[in-house]
Amino acid sequence: MEWKKYFQNYDYLLLGAVAILTLFGLLSIASATHVNLGESTAFVVKQGAFFIMGIILMVFAANIDYEYFSQFHIPLYCINLLLLLTVLFLGTGAKGAVRWIAIGPLTIQPSEFSKIIMIFCLAQIIKLHYNKINSLLFLAFLCVYIMIPIVLIQKQPALSASMVLIAIFCIQLFVAGLDYTFIRNLCIITIPIIVFILWDVGRETPLLMDKIFEPHQFNRILSFVDPKRDASLYYQTEKSISAIGSGQLTGKGLFSGTLNQLSYLPEPHNDFIFSVIGEEFGFIGCIFVLGVLLFIVFRCIVIAISSRDLFSQLLVVGIAGMFAFQTFVNAGVALGILPNTGMSLPFVSYGGSSMWTNMVAIGLVLNIRKKETKSLFEGGLL
Repeated sequence: MEWKKYFQNYDYLLLGAVAILTLFGLLSIASATHVNLGESTAFVVKQGAFFIMGIILMVFAANIDYEYFSQFHIPLYCINLLLLLTVLFLGTGAKGAVRWIAIGPLTIQPSEFSKIIMIFCLAQIIKLHYNKINSLLFLAFLCVYIMIPIVLIQKQPALSASMVLIAIFCIQLFVAGLDYTFIRNLCIITIPIIVFILWDVGRETPLLMDKIFEPHQFNRILSFVDPKRDASLYYQTEKSISAIGSGQLTGKGLFSGTLNQLSYLPEPHNDFIFSVIGEEFGFIGCIFVLGVLLFIVFRCIVIAISSRDLFSQLLVVGIAGMFAFQTFVNAGVALGILPNTGMSLPFVSYGGSSMWTNMVAIGLVLNIRKKETKSLFEGGLL
């Protein structure tokens, strides 16, 4: 049948990992929203609907001619900026941030879509000017190119999405062959800046950081630098660490997490869902989730290495970097080793825009995998 060709050469190991992780996420969301205690199943039902819609988007992304669409990277970039500008003027807010656009009963978060759009656009720009990758002028242009959406995202503000874009940018540049001299110089500049930020935030009267960061962003960094300064600022992280620690090796069991079921955990179905997993499934559950996510990143890297053209490689490594960075930050925040930034855990945390972005990303990876023609002797896919 004609439809069979659309499902040939899929990476079913990758698909299986995504499906397992998403189903595990649905269980965790059900527990986080107290479905067992008679609370509404709305979050679980919506996340299931987001996943089904995500499958449709994934199949679409897995079968389009992405190389053809790469020539429209400029209009795509402009659409991205337009969506981010729309948030600033017509967006809806919650908890001091304006990050969403309401379209009837649906609410979308353009900063999530910006991740996959910028992966696509950056890959094409770098491919077109690959011979200039170590030109200072071209690097300056790329910095401006990525900073425009970052500034618009920060206006919302959405620090976590900005951080993801920076991570994607750095990873794609590295894979494209950025000279180690630039990497060394960047480290020489960046490390002292980070040290200064942490030092300045910890001062009784900051010199600069309280003027650069939004108040809630400043307080989150402060709670990380000096938790004893204001116990209320460290409340979320403290409860998260307590929940994960109480799960010990095997956890307390699904729907049996004390701190979770008594609503002590903040944002348990989203930013701190890793805490729910830690309390109810223990160390083994945490390792399982991180292991599946690591496997997804690994499969992406294998596909990138086996790809013949630079554009495809940059697309896949950008996606792998997005998944890896978000996983590291989400788990790091829950464990208290990073400041609270409100990062979702890929395929596990609740959220339609995040799920759709991740599923489109997987679709593009599958698309590139399908076009892979290397033989086993040429170093084909595992």
